[in-house]
Amino acid sequence: MRLAILAFSVSLVSAATEIPQGSHVLLRMVNSVSTRTAREGDYVYLRTATPISAAGSIVVPEGSYVQGVVSHSRQSGRVKGKAELGIRIETLTLPGGKVIKLTPHLSSVDSEGTSQKVDGKEDQIKQGGSKGADAVRVGELSGAGAALGGMVDRSWTGAGIGAGAGAGVGLATVLLSRGKEVVLRQGSTIDVIFDRAVPVD
Repeated sequence: MRLAILAFSVSLVSAATEIPQGSHVLLRMVNSVSTRTAREGDYVYLRTATPISAAGSIVVPEGSYVQGVVSHSRQSGRVKGKAELGIRIETLTLPGGKVIKLTPHLSSVDSEGTSQKVDGKEDQIKQGGSKGADAVRVGELSGAGAALGGMVDRSWTGAGIGAGAGAGVGLATVLLSRGKEVVLRQGSTIDVIFDRAVPVD
């Protein structure tokens, strides 16, 4: 009986000194990162947004420092090519100063009002497409051109010419402008998940 109690106590101690496999941890950005300026090898600084607990004990307190690095960055293209950002989390620093190496993968990220999200297969943050917004922009300029052409020429011919000109301007505007970038602002959050247990003591 004593051996069973001792074994149970030891298992609780060991469980309480590691980040369990499968744990989700919310991290908050300390600096801002954007695919507009980020380069491979740039450092990314974060803090734990919530404490990490195991077996009823806190093993990593809230506010602990986390450091990562930009592993991949691609700016959005003018005609095609969506923005992509890869971040590799590398170290966790405990309040006592101990540095722990770790390799969780990205689970989710703040959308920042866009369609950016984590691609689980490639472990990267990718920006969504802008086809809908582009079509709206072309349509708006086409409509404005038609109205202007109709008022100037006072005929359906003028409206048609104006619509064509407006659509041309709209299409040129879309082709010359880049899509949205992946942006992680200071204070935004990233959720990561641990594929294996990480000892912290």
